[in-house]
Amino acid sequence: MKTKDIYLKTMKFVWLKLAMGAAITLASAILLALFLLIGSLFGSGGMWVMLTLWIILTSGIYKLSMYYFGYMLKAGHVAVIATAVTTGQIPEDQFAYGKQMVTSRFAATNAYFVVDRLVSGAVHQLQKVVGKIGGALDVIPGMSTVTNILQTFIGIALGYVDECCLGYCFLQKEEGAFKTSCDGVVIYFQNIKKLLKDAAVTTLIVVVATAASWIIPFAVFGAIFRALHWNMVAAALLALMIALVVKIALIDSYMMVKMMVSYMEVAPSTEITYDLYDKLCKLSSKFKSLFNKAKEEGPIKMRTVADSIAAKADNVINS
Repeated sequence: MKTKDIYLKTMKFVWLKLAMGAAITLASAILLALFLLIGSLFGSGGMWVMLTLWIILTSGIYKLSMYYFGYMLKAGHVAVIATAVTTGQIPEDQFAYGKQMVTSRFAATNAYFVVDRLVSGAVHQLQKVVGKIGGALDVIPGMSTVTNILQTFIGIALGYVDECCLGYCFLQKEEGAFKTSCDGVVIYFQNIKKLLKDAAVTTLIVVVATAASWIIPFAVFGAIFRALHWNMVAAALLALMIALVVKIALIDSYMMVKMMVSYMEVAPSTEITYDLYDKLCKLSSKFKSLFNKAKEEGPIKMRTVADSIAAKADNVINS
């Protein structure tokens, strides 16, 4: 199935993400109005104090909601996408299927959180390594702008590696969750040239769409709050929240589907023929932790170049 088809047919997850974000934004807006009203009783100093308290409280509510609901919603979406790419079929009851896939693969929610955090942390550290390599070119006059653009592009493209790896993890049920997640990261970086190439046009679209999702809310709320002589800082904060909700629900979901489709096309046929495990362990402490947990599940069999050549020779002889 193509990216567009999978995205449109799994819109139930997108709408739920949007609804959850809208509910958090609405609750935050009500709290903001209440806090500013209380703060106005104590002058400008009171306004800033209440605004600071609102930011802290809203951040806590958002993180709590994402921790208990957002992560599992994303996991279910990833499971359905992985199935759609590999089988060409969309489960009839997507939510039930996603929940069943998550619970059967990870047994407990906490296990999923551990795997997800380790994969995300490993990818983030490896992304920094890529950024440092590009940053070394900044000594060349005029190259800093180019490397900044490239680092932004790579950062966006690598931002969905964890979803790709977890999607691969859902499909490889015969291996442990840590082992398959570890393999998933290695497979991604072994195919990174192709995956970054596939992400090029989509990343450009994401940048433009993200800019629009920020500009429009800021313009609308800015005009309304200015006309009513309300606090412009509050307008900026509400616009920021709406922009984030739109980006996470609509834009990030599309980019996630796009990257997972590209990844799932190459993952099944990829033979890990280089000792990338050891290299990635040296580059990322998080990947090393993931690798160590994978070894606890059982012995890790890493194919070398020689192993791959020998396997291919055997296939030729046997055929």
